Amino acid sequence: KMVDPTLAEMGKNLNEAMKMLEDNQRKVEEENEKKYARKDIPGPLQGSGQDMVSILQLVQNLMHGEEEEETSQAYRLQNVGEQGHMALLGHSLAAYISVLDRERLRKLTTRILSDTTLWLCRLFRYENGSAYYHEDDREGLLKICRLVIHTRYEDYTVEGFNVLYTKQPVIYISSAARTGLGQALCNQLGLPLSCMCRVPCNTMFGSQHQMDVALLDRLIKDDVESGKLPLLLVANAGTPGAGHTDKLGRLKELCEQYNMWLHVEGVNLATLALGYVSSSVLAATKCDSMTLTLGSWLGLPAVPAVTLYRHEDPSLSLAAGLTSSQPVEKLRALPLWLSLQYLGHDGIVERIKHASQLSQRLLENLKNLDFIKTSVEDELSSPVVVFKFFQEYSNRDQTSHAAQASTTQHPIISNERHIYDTFNQWLGEQLAQLVPASGVDVVELEDEGTCVRFSPLMTSAVLGTEIQDVDQLVDCLKMKIPVLTSTLQLREEFEQEVRRTVGLLYIEDLSWPGLGVVRYNYHSDGKNDDKQEKELEKINTELLKKLNELESDLTFSLGPEFGGQKNCVYIGMVTEDLDVSELVETIAATGREIEENSRLLENMTEVVRKGIQEAQLQLQKANEERLLEEGVLRQIPVVGSVLNWFSPFQASPKGRTFNLTAGSLESTESTYVSKAQGTGTTPPPTPTSSLAKQRLPGQKPFKKFLRSSDAFSETSSVSHCDDLEKMEQRPPTLSPGPEQGPLGTEKTEEQKEVAQATKADTEDIQSNKSPRNCTKVEEQESQR
Repeated sequence: KMVDPTLAEMGKNLNEAMKMLEDNQRKVEEENEKKYARKDIPGPLQGSGQDMVSILQLVQNLMHGEEEEETSQAYRLQNVGEQGHMALLGHSLAAYISVLDRERLRKLTTRILSDTTLWLCRLFRYENGSAYYHEDDREGLLKICRLVIHTRYEDYTVEGFNVLYTKQPVIYISSAARTGLGQALCNQLGLPLSCMCRVPCNTMFGSQHQMDVALLDRLIKDDVESGKLPLLLVANAGTPGAGHTDKLGRLKELCEQYNMWLHVEGVNLATLALGYVSSSVLAATKCDSMTLTLGSWLGLPAVPAVTLYRHEDPSLSLAAGLTSSQPVEKLRALPLWLSLQYLGHDGIVERIKHASQLSQRLLENLKNLDFIKTSVEDELSSPVVVFKFFQEYSNRDQTSHAAQASTTQHPIISNERHIYDTFNQWLGEQLAQLVPASGVDVVELEDEGTCVRFSPLMTSAVLGTEIQDVDQLVDCLKMKIPVLTSTLQLREEFEQEVRRTVGLLYIEDLSWPGLGVVRYNYHSDGKNDDKQEKELEKINTELLKKLNELESDLTFSLGPEFGGQKNCVYIGMVTEDLDVSELVETIAATGREIEENSRLLENMTEVVRKGIQEAQLQLQKANEERLLEEGVLRQIPVVGSVLNWFSPFQASPKGRTFNLTAGSLESTESTYVSKAQGTGTTPPPTPTSSLAKQRLPGQKPFKKFLRSSDAFSETSSVSHCDDLEKMEQRPPTLSPGPEQGPLGTEKTEEQKEVAQATKADTEDIQSNKSPRNCTKVEEQESQR
C-alpha cells in the first residue's frame, strides 16, 4: 500500500502524461487548426497561466506537429516500454526528493548511489570499482584525465599549468577512435593539441582497426626521451566504426611498464554481462577505468552514462570532479537505479544476449551470399557486423580491365573504390528505408571505404528489432544484389555506347548510384553562351520529360539536389535484361527530335519576321505607285471626289500573302480573281524519331527479348516473310529521309537475307515471333 500520497499522485500523473503524449490520433478539428496556426513561433507568456492538460497538449503538438511534412524521411519514435517509464519516473522523483531535509536526503542518495554502483560492478565483472554518472558520454573520460593529472603532478593543485609546462603530458588515442575526441579533451583540459598523440592501426598483421602496439611502444619511448610524460591511453572495446577490440591485454602490460592509465570504451563492453565473453573483451576488466552507455544497450531513455574506475585517494577523486559532496548531484543515478530494479539481472542479460543473437543471425546469412564482403573481428561472436557489396574482377570482364590496367592502374583503382563507395551508400540507404526496424546505417571506414553496419547492441532495444527483421533484411539484400551487379556490369557498356553516339555527351559522375549520366549536346550556330545554355537546358528538360513518359522500369531524373551536374539526364539502377543500345538510341533520337522541332519553330519565327518586314516595304512601294497612277488631283478631298464621280479610276486591289510552307511572299491578285486562296506547295513532313521498335504486347521499353527458336511457327514465319517481300516490291510513297537513305541501296541484300531465312527456318516457332532477318526487314520497312 502506497503510504506517501505525493508519490502515488506523481506516478498517476506520469502515466496520464505519457499516455497523452504517446497518443498520435488527433482530432480533425485540431489538424485543421494546426494548418493555419503557427504554434512553433514563440509568443508572449500568458498572464493568467494554463492548466496541465493545455501545456501537455502544446508539448504533443510540438512533438508531432511536423509529422505530415516528414514523409520523405523515416519517422520513428523510440520504443518506450515500462522500463522506459521507470527511467522517466526517476527524473520526476529526483525533483521531489531534492526538497527533503538534508539528513534524509543524504541517506537516500547514498543508498541509491551505492546500490547502483554495486550492481553495475558485479554485472560487468569490474571488482572494487567506483562509479561516476554523467549525461555526456565524453564527460567521464574528461574527469578521468583530470584525476590522472592530479595523481601524476603532485603540485598541480598549487601551481596549475606551470607544472604541465615543465613536463608536457601526452594522451594517446587510437586513429579509429571517435571523431573529434582528442580535440574535445584538449579544449576542456586547456592543453595544446601537441599533447594528443594519435596511434595508427595495424597495417601488416592483425585487424586493420586495432591499435598498433609495437608502434605505440616506439612512440612512448620517443616521448619519454624528449622529456614528455606519458599520461593516459584510450583503448577501444569495439571501435565506433567496425566494432573491433584492441589488444587490451598487451596494452595493459605496456601501460604498467610506463606507469600510464588505461581507459577503455566501446559497445563490446556490454558482452561482459553474458556468460561467455571473448578473451579480448574480458581483458577490459583489468583496466583502470571504462565507460558504459547503458541507455542504448538496454533501451532506457534519459539515463546517464556510467564511468567505472579504480582509485584509492578519495580526495583526488573529489578534486577531479568524480565525486561530489552535494547530495543532489548523486541523484543522477536515480533513473538508472529504478530501471535496473525493474529489469532485474535476468532481464538485462536477456536484452544483451538477444542483440548478440541478432548479429550472429545476420552474419550466418551473409556468409551464403555472393558479392557480399564482411568485416568482422570474430566469426563466432561479433556484436557488430559490417558488410559491403563487392564484385571481384574475376567474376566480371577481366580481359577488358587487364588491357586498361597496364597503363592507368591507379586511376582505375581509385575510380573503382569511388564507385563501390557510391553503390554501398545507396545499398545502405535502401536497406534502412525498407527495413527501418533493423537499425542499419552507413559507415565510412579508412580501408574498406563505405560499408553498411548492423549494431544491434546500439539499436535493437530502442527499435525493438526481432529475428524476423533480420530475415527481412537478408531478403531485401538478396533483391538488391542482382540490381547492383547488373548496373555495375552495364555501366561500362553504357559509357561506350554513349561515346560512340553522335549528339550525346557522357558525363562521368562517380558519386551517382546508377547506370550513368548523359547529356544531349546541342549544336549551336554562333549563339552566345547564355542563349546556348538556356537552349541546352530546355532540350534536356524536355528530353527527361519524354523519357519518363515511356513507362519503362528505369528511373530518369535530374540527379542529386546538391552537387550534381546541370542539364543532364541521370539514369538510376537497372536490371540485367536492359538493352543498352536501344536505350542510348532512344535518348539520341528523342534529343534530335526535340532539337529539330525547336529549330523548325525558331526558323519559322525568323522567316515570318523577315516576311512581315518585306511585305511592309512592298505595300509601301505599291501605295506610292498607286498615287502616281491616280494623279495629284485625285488626292485633293473635294476635287478628288468630283473627279472620281465623272471619271472613276479602276484599280485592282494589291495585297500580299505569306506562304509559311515556302517561306515567301506572294501577290493576292490570284486570290481576288479566283475568289479562293491557293493551297501552295505541300508542307514537308514533321520530323519524327524512329523510336518505335517492334515489341510484344506487355513488353516494356529497353528490355531485351530472348528469342527461342523452339517456340516459333514455321508457316507463320514464311508467310510473314512473303508479305515483307511483297511490301519491298511496292514503290515508295515518300522520299526517304536522312536516316532512311541507306535502306534503298540495301533492298536487294535484305531480300536475299529474307529468302535465306525462309529456307533455313525448319523449326517450330510461335506465330507472334519471326526470324531475326524477317524482323530486321520489317523494322526497316516500318521506318521507310
